[in-house]
Amino acid sequence: MRLATTAARLTVDEYLALDGPPHTQLIDGVVVVNQPSRRHQLVMARCWRALDDWCGGGPGRGQAYPPIDVRVSDIDNFAPDVCWIAAEHLPPGDDRLAGVPDLVVEVRSPSTWRFDVGIKLQRYEKAGLRELWLVDPIGGTILRFGRSTPAAGEFDVMEELAADDGLTTSLLPGFSARVGDLLV
Repeated sequence: MRLATTAARLTVDEYLALDGPPHTQLIDGVVVVNQPSRRHQLVMARCWRALDDWCGGGPGRGQAYPPIDVRVSDIDNFAPDVCWIAAEHLPPGDDRLAGVPDLVVEVRSPSTWRFDVGIKLQRYEKAGLRELWLVDPIGGTILRFGRSTPAAGEFDVMEELAADDGLTTSLLPGFSARVGDLLV
């Protein structure tokens, strides 16, 4: 797993103007480059597939995306491994996201997990993200952070799910996945 960062801090507008390498994010004004492992990519694909299959199971279920730019603040532009946007929040055309998606999935990478469980979790929460799944294939768990109501000011629902547990959420009525089936 390779990880690199920039020395200078950038704004999101400066970052988006770069024609840089793939697999980058802007975290606290610093460009972080991470080349994901095969295992990471397999887990990410399983999570995306589960969400995409649910989206295709009926009308009005929004859209699941693999990594896409998510402007979280003026100094944070994250590329979550998977995200889901409710139908009513989808931007028109091919426009960039106007804010955070409704659900974000971050898959553990040894070099970036500290960001996922630290500053990214905090910034997503502050930006109003409705739900965050931190998928840990190494530990065999998913940490789920959510809000009990859309008006909740912070993540007030937190649970750790093991391989044999079912993953469900009120954001996705009828969605269910066995945690172990998402892990490699």
